[in-house]
Amino acid sequence: MLKLLARSPKGLTLGEISERLQLPVASAHRTAAVLEEERFITRSSSNRRYFLGPAARELAQADFPRESPLVTAHQAVAEASRRSGETVFLSEFAGDKVVCLALSESSFPLRLFVRVGQTMPLHAAAAARALLAWQPAEKVRKLLADAQLTAYTPETPHTVNAVLDHLAGVREAGYDVCESELDENVWAVAAPIRSSTEEVVASITLAAPSQRMADEEARRKATDIILAAAHEMSADLGWVPQAS
Repeated sequence: MLKLLARSPKGLTLGEISERLQLPVASAHRTAAVLEEERFITRSSSNRRYFLGPAARELAQADFPRESPLVTAHQAVAEASRRSGETVFLSEFAGDKVVCLALSESSFPLRLFVRVGQTMPLHAAAAARALLAWQPAEKVRKLLADAQLTAYTPETPHTVNAVLDHLAGVREAGYDVCESELDENVWAVAAPIRSSTEEVVASITLAAPSQRMADEEARRKATDIILAAAHEMSADLGWVPQAS
């Protein structure tokens, strides 16, 4: 069952597991229950599909395919854009770069220019930092050391130590906020999307002109929308939150 799920990044239903392993459903259910209890597998709360879990990370990491499970735009992206009226987009690592995968544009006449395939600066974009914050420390230092840390505005963190300090705050908060750090008068909030093994595999970002995010209530609402969308997409990838 673990080998089967390691080759199925989009998850499988109990019926599919039973059929592919030629096991009676009752036997498959008992086996899955034990593996789920030990966190070798997880079950999505949204679609009830089983995924490889965090306890099986070492068994699974070499077997996951390299293509993104989020290449097709998730409905949560469009829904977050509809609820907020702002531009919302997905980003993911492509090699050593963070790239926009999919987006839903703002409904306002004044909107930000983001395009699919656009590269996000690792040090200055919330979309990139929400991904970078949960990468291994050695990888983060190497990526930052190799990157050109351009000071796009006076607010841009443009040294390795400044970025590392910022990333520590992102991990503590659980999301990133970027205000006039990449572009003047642009506000953005980004949250990580996790897989069944708790790996951060993508980020979802809401970006808007600062004047539409001038008050605390507007920022809180935007943040809540993005966190809810990130949670929904993570759940669809089999992520189960750790009990507090």
